[in-house]
Amino acid sequence: MPHLHLSDGDLWWEECGEGPPLMMVAGLGGVGGYWNPNIPAFASRYRVIRHDQRGTGKSSRTRVASIEQMAADAAALIDHLGLRDVAWLGHSTGGAIGVSLALDYPGRIGRLIINSSTSCGDAYRRKLFSVRRLLHSRVGPEAYAAFTSLLLYPPWWINQNAALLETEEARAAASLGAPEVQESRLDAILAFDRRSELKRLDIPTLVICAKDDLLTPSYFSKELASLIPNAKLDLLETGGHACSRTMMDVFNKTVLDFLSEHSAFAAG
Repeated sequence: MPHLHLSDGDLWWEECGEGPPLMMVAGLGGVGGYWNPNIPAFASRYRVIRHDQRGTGKSSRTRVASIEQMAADAAALIDHLGLRDVAWLGHSTGGAIGVSLALDYPGRIGRLIINSSTSCGDAYRRKLFSVRRLLHSRVGPEAYAAFTSLLLYPPWWINQNAALLETEEARAAASLGAPEVQESRLDAILAFDRRSELKRLDIPTLVICAKDDLLTPSYFSKELASLIPNAKLDLLETGGHACSRTMMDVFNKTVLDFLSEHSAFAAG
């Protein structure tokens, strides 16, 4: 399995498909496998690159200092692969990493899709994360993963996929770092706030979120779209935080149409 050796750990990555490069980046769970259901639709047109973020999955289970640190990891991976102007599809925390990467490492990203992400840490998110911390540290990763399912998926989808969720929760619990590692990831996303700099983003940007997202309510996406020049905002009627899975056909088409519309920019 390919690993990128960093100064303070290893970053696991993989790729599939052929075509222009597309990085698909997970949220707080951090593992590239989050995108498994979507891969067939994207790998048929793009060279899809995924990685497990530091602290998760097959990468080194080290603490995270900041979103900017994880953006530096991603920039190192892009440079390692000899790429420029990659398309970036980031879910939740992955969207924040993409914003940081675009701001701090010009030329690495040519198109940016921010999926169900945040503009800052607010009182609502801090209260929600305090519950997640308690579950992980005092009850265990299984409880953390079960609670995460309630935050990711709307009730109608949970009812239709109960058996699948049991398997997913077991896998998610195994991918988590120790409580102190996961808490560092929670702290990193809560501290992230680049709103005053978003006007500097000059790449085609799509912001997509579901109206019934409990984990990153759509007011964050509305703010991001209002602050990023010429950003396109697409709000799905339902789908929850994991609308890329629960509304997969609609989500895939929306993202693929956006990438196709701006393909000349990425090639140029």
